[in-house]
Amino acid sequence: MTQEEKTRIEERIVDVLKTVYDPEIPVDIWNLGMIYKVEVNEEGGVDLDMTFTAPSCPAADFILEDVRTKVESVEGVTSANVNLVFEPAWDQSMMSEEARVELGFE
Repeated sequence: MTQEEKTRIEERIVDVLKTVYDPEIPVDIWNLGMIYKVEVNEEGGVDLDMTFTAPSCPAADFILEDVRTKVESVEGVTSANVNLVFEPAWDQSMMSEEARVELGFE
């Protein structure tokens, strides 16, 4: 797989991540800054590091499964490994400007 193909797959992954929401927050997880890493390997496997806005997120299982399912649905992806991480700890500065405006922080 060429670097260009990996880049196209990563772009499509970002597009599907923008359709994943925490049920309690009206902004997608990408714009909330909850995705720390997206890597596509030569075989189409994806390693993704993500976090939650709070370690005790009640919707964690639902969100993780939604992410895995949607990433695996992307053309060119053969598997998705979603790693839940809490370092660095999430904070509001990780949100996109769009998310801050939507949530009334700006």
